[in-house]
Amino acid sequence: DAATDFLVKHGYDEAFGARPFAQWYGFYTAPYRSVIHRLAPRLPLKGAWQLSSRREPEAVRPIALPRDARALTTLSRVDYVDACRAEAPALQDRTAEQWARAMLEDAPPDTRRALRWVWKGLGLKLGSTGNERLVLGWEVRLSSPEVALLGADSLLGLRGEVLLKRQSELLLFATFIQFQNPVARAVWSRVAPGHRQTVRNLLEAAVARAVPSPG
Repeated sequence: DAATDFLVKHGYDEAFGARPFAQWYGFYTAPYRSVIHRLAPRLPLKGAWQLSSRREPEAVRPIALPRDARALTTLSRVDYVDACRAEAPALQDRTAEQWARAMLEDAPPDTRRALRWVWKGLGLKLGSTGNERLVLGWEVRLSSPEVALLGADSLLGLRGEVLLKRQSELLLFATFIQFQNPVARAVWSRVAPGHRQTVRNLLEAAVARAVPSPG
């Protein structure tokens, strides 16, 4: 298939010995699978790592990406996109970048570690979590009160950006992916369902934390 042809053309078959593509592919996706099996039972993600078809949280819904939001990506080509929106009564109390930090940096420690492990399994080139100019290692490519655009490239040939955009009482989250080779496309096809569910759960949790407790 196209992925195997790409590996042979670029010498990956020699780099990995005589292993067939399936074994090479499994090598790079193993970190993601191991995180699912080891951490799913105890992570506070409400089953986000399990690729289930359970009903989405009521406060968060997948949507078609608005045209004005799509125009904000800096990728030269978008091969994959998904989007969801959350009802956020306290939306205007934070900038879009602060909402991004609330989703990722304010998540429980186990969740943050699991996210980093998964991203590492995807080959994402992230910075230090201690760098205040980054959001849990992600480069901030655009930041305004209404919009935050984070980005990272992968060693596998995947370029990714995530967008948070304030819209009245709604918070939009979108993912943009550009595939630079068939391997990146194949890997993402396996990861995408878990990614979408994880985003919805992280977004729901961030909104819930922002709502003051009664009394």
